[in-house]
Amino acid sequence: MLKIYNTLVREKQDFVPIEAGKVRMYVCGMTVYDYCHLGHARVLVVFDMVQRWLRASGLTVTYVRNITDIDDKIIKRAQQNDETIGQLTNRFIGFMNEDSASLGVEKPTFEPRATEYVPQMLKLIGELEAKGLAYKAADGDVNFSVRKFPGYGKLSGKSLDDLRAGERVDVELSKQDPLDFVLWKHGKVGEPSWESPWGAGRPGWHIECSAMSSDLLGEHFDIHGGGQDLQFPHHENEIAQSEGAHDCQFVNYWMHNGFVRVDDEKMSKSLGNFFSIREVLKKYDAEVVRFFILRAHYRSPLNYSDAHLDDARQALARLYTALKAVTADEAAVDWNEAHAQRFAKAMDDDFNTPEACAVLFDLASEVNRSKSPALAAQLRALAGLLGLLKRDPQTFLQATPTAGDEGGDGLSAEAIETLIVERVAAKKARNFADADRIRSELLAAGVVLEDGAQGTTWRRA
Repeated sequence: MLKIYNTLVREKQDFVPIEAGKVRMYVCGMTVYDYCHLGHARVLVVFDMVQRWLRASGLTVTYVRNITDIDDKIIKRAQQNDETIGQLTNRFIGFMNEDSASLGVEKPTFEPRATEYVPQMLKLIGELEAKGLAYKAADGDVNFSVRKFPGYGKLSGKSLDDLRAGERVDVELSKQDPLDFVLWKHGKVGEPSWESPWGAGRPGWHIECSAMSSDLLGEHFDIHGGGQDLQFPHHENEIAQSEGAHDCQFVNYWMHNGFVRVDDEKMSKSLGNFFSIREVLKKYDAEVVRFFILRAHYRSPLNYSDAHLDDARQALARLYTALKAVTADEAAVDWNEAHAQRFAKAMDDDFNTPEACAVLFDLASEVNRSKSPALAAQLRALAGLLGLLKRDPQTFLQATPTAGDEGGDGLSAEAIETLIVERVAAKKARNFADADRIRSELLAAGVVLEDGAQGTTWRRA
């Protein structure tokens, strides 16, 4: 049985769907005012892996990943660029989709935009106000009254007293309590706004996800995911809003992926160690980046460095090399086979992708030893469940190295083929010294030649 580490209870639990055979999952997506960064890449790939394994386990999955297309940063960036909010957000949604596709991320079932769900947000805020959990402040904002919701802090483990002790001195005087958070922001000149019972304005960030998830998945659903940084206050506030309005449990299993670190420091713009997905993909093959993310357990920190990406490429090349040597038709996973059973056991243990990847390497070793087409097909099928090894092996192994790979200034495929032709001619002329020299030059350039009955093939080292 699949076990998931549930942040809400801080332990692994057997996964039991609310509705047998079906899973409803919501993941907090991107705020689209800039290019997606490596932290976003981890969220995209991790929860793509989760939904893939749920489907492979025979479950029907409804996967929602939202888009925040209205907030303070978006408004500020559009003003700086002298463009409309729609122009800004549509452009970066397009870039996000390109980055996702490059990383092999499948489209979610639904990808709602916050601006499309304002009526649902207004309805939810009205329900909270009717229950005494929301109030209109003197400045025109509508706030959530944190102290009136008894369960506040249960996800993050923070008590109200701890939060009060750490509060800022210069809190907004319009709030009844410094811990209260905004549900509806009053309209300001030059900002987009919608009409509401509390006056023109726009939604707060937290209310968006509560409204979209309940509308698409129901008031009570199975899994809610996102980055570790969203656990507090965003997900804590989602629970307060949703459970406060609907009087039922909001989510059964909360999943949070760990931070991305750069040379053992948390990635952040302030430290200057911030990388967009596009920057990384200029240096490294997209499948290598996906493999790098999946080699680490989703809850652990992910340490980004060129050395780790180089190692990931070499490791992925070992898997492709095993497939290159054996011709095998595509086939479904044979779940009775020993490697598949180990793979499933790993994935059922809170999506333990490091152990699942270790199984792939063991299987690749067996393929290299036995040259078994059945095992080669099994290797490709199991890796495919992680979104890996979907390309022609020769295509991957002969890909021109990018700037980050060892040998990044390597020879082009055309130059390599030219040298191979020269080597063949040298061997025919019995000029073995020249033939050996060409082989050595290619090896020094990171190219391995493999002579066989069908002629000479090559791959990047």
